[in-house]
Amino acid sequence: MAHSSRYKLAFKRRKEGKTDYKARLKLIGQNKHRFVVRISNKHIIAQVVTINQKGDETLVSVNSKELEKLGWKAGGKNLSAAYLTGFLCGKRALKKEINEATLDIGLKTSFKGSKIYAVLKGAVDAGLDIPHNESVIPASERINGEHIAQYGEALSEKDIKQKFSKYMEKGLEPSKLPEHFTAIKEKIEEELS
Repeated sequence: MAHSSRYKLAFKRRKEGKTDYKARLKLIGQNKHRFVVRISNKHIIAQVVTINQKGDETLVSVNSKELEKLGWKAGGKNLSAAYLTGFLCGKRALKKEINEATLDIGLKTSFKGSKIYAVLKGAVDAGLDIPHNESVIPASERINGEHIAQYGEALSEKDIKQKFSKYMEKGLEPSKLPEHFTAIKEKIEEELS
């Protein structure tokens, strides 16, 4: 007499907390490219992914580390870098004639004004059509670094050297971040137009 078990073993990636299969099925069911945003400890990754019979296929991929090659001197994980990563990814996607996608944030918690939505804003500003609610997008003053510039101007010379040592090592004063952000954005625009 055969016994059957009612216990269902979860998929490995679900057990490891890497994949929400219910959300993934919803995204796949839309039959659109996915604009995938992932944030690691040091960098931000934006990708345009499609699904085929063999699995996911990455069509465009940008890591915030690539911004350094364009002259970016600020960190690779702040809101400005997030926006520029999305902007660069969006421009590359348009070059490959990808015009629309659906946002995929994976298992990250969604909250208003986060880096995820700065990446999204960059891609949308590049020309990619991604459905979203404008209320979740960070303020433009935060995206271009004006808040950091204002904070830097309020500090003493000693505090600036202490709190912005990485910026200073690369020759970037915190008060110049908005201009630096605009210059890098224009450079991306020129190279990919």
